[in-house]
Amino acid sequence: MIIGTVIVELNLPGINSLKEKRRRIKSLLTRLRNKFNVSAAEVDYNDSHRRACLGVAVVSNDAQFSDRVISQVINMIETENEMFITDYQVEII
Repeated sequence: MIIGTVIVELNLPGINSLKEKRRRIKSLLTRLRNKFNVSAAEVDYNDSHRRACLGVAVVSNDAQFSDRVISQVINMIETENEMFITDYQVEII
């Protein structure tokens, strides 16, 4: 069993309230789950409306597949409006 994970830190400069942040993050997480069949959640900065930290995981029997899915997840997040990736850490176990 191969587990691919990524922790993505986001800067959200156009967000002015926690309610708006939660709405946008929830929408992004739902789209990631539906498109890539991954587990995804907000894992840090829950009370900050200008920052977010997302955790995404994929389980597979092939390391290359896990790496490819994680790369596609990062690419999708990079295309989001008003969200900028400040850092990410990938781990394939």
